[in-house]
Amino acid sequence: MSDTRKMVFLSLLVALGTTLHVVEGMIPNPFPIPGVKLGLANVVTFVAVYLYGLRGGLVVSVSRVILGSLVGGVFLSPAFLLSMSGSVASTLIMAFLLRFTPCFSIRGVSVAGAVSHNAGQLLMAALIMRSCFIFYYLAFLLPAALVTGMITGHLLEKVIERLEQSDVIRVAEHPLIEAEQIKLEL
Repeated sequence: MSDTRKMVFLSLLVALGTTLHVVEGMIPNPFPIPGVKLGLANVVTFVAVYLYGLRGGLVVSVSRVILGSLVGGVFLSPAFLLSMSGSVASTLIMAFLLRFTPCFSIRGVSVAGAVSHNAGQLLMAALIMRSCFIFYYLAFLLPAALVTGMITGHLLEKVIERLEQSDVIRVAEHPLIEAEQIKLEL
């Protein structure tokens, strides 16, 4: 795959992730727990990690948070720091699980990404507030992360299946074992 095609596809993923990040921030919280979101922008990050590994995932993840916070007017605020820490934590965990633990399904990696996103955000919140009491909130966030991770994992399975059927990508038997196994045809 040429560098130009990779750059174009990553740019499209950043644009889509930013759009989902901003739109999801505008939707009122449908969950009874404050701070819980479905995490649609993380679907795009997962696709980037799935196709391009850790580096591509971090490019999409960090870029969409920066651009989304600029559009939303929260750049360098506590909300930005929480979003960035959660996004980076989930990207690192998802990339690690995809690369080194083939026993996890896409849904399993998605759930782990949702849990690590919440853990990263709470760690940043604890640093900002200088209090460890915020970690009691994990009792509410972990069940929500399981549900949202399963939903986004199901969505990811459908997205990847659709991309493969449309010949946009061709994925070998096990993704991310070797970067050369994945081909993009734009």
